[in-house]
Amino acid sequence: MKSFRSTRVAALTAGLALLTLAGCSKSGSETATPTAAAESPEDALARQLLAGKAVFEKVCAVCHQANGQGVPAVFPPLAGSPLITEADPGKIIRATMHGLQGPITVNGHEFNSVMPPQGPVLNDADLAAAITYARNSWGNKASAVTAEQVSVVRLTVKRDKFWTWEELNAR
Repeated sequence: MKSFRSTRVAALTAGLALLTLAGCSKSGSETATPTAAAESPEDALARQLLAGKAVFEKVCAVCHQANGQGVPAVFPPLAGSPLITEADPGKIIRATMHGLQGPITVNGHEFNSVMPPQGPVLNDADLAAAITYARNSWGNKASAVTAEQVSVVRLTVKRDKFWTWEELNAR
């Protein structure tokens, strides 16, 4: 029967041998592990839309509804909303991040409620995904929003109060 010490020495020797052999492999491209192919823009958008749908359903659908139609006279629709589909997503990023209050007219109907700020709750990637989902659902068609775009707003627009529609349109 082997002693504890001889078993321990054998295990340490085997471990050192494995480390030595691992360090003896040739370096260079012939032994490099292949990297995964770059994700196509279509696949990246599909992944972002799937993530955005999950965030939207968890955070936004309570007010704006899963179908993007909002609640008449209470919460505005996102479907067909010019705020959502503007070429420059800066306005919707600011509104989503810092919140929006006061009267707003969407698709010819006035709403006067409060949208709470999501910036303190969601990270840049989740905000970008949810906004991209809204910009590309229910008949909307607009460019994707990146986490980098959201990050720029987070870092450059320091605000501790809700936006009003007038303030958003003045920028």
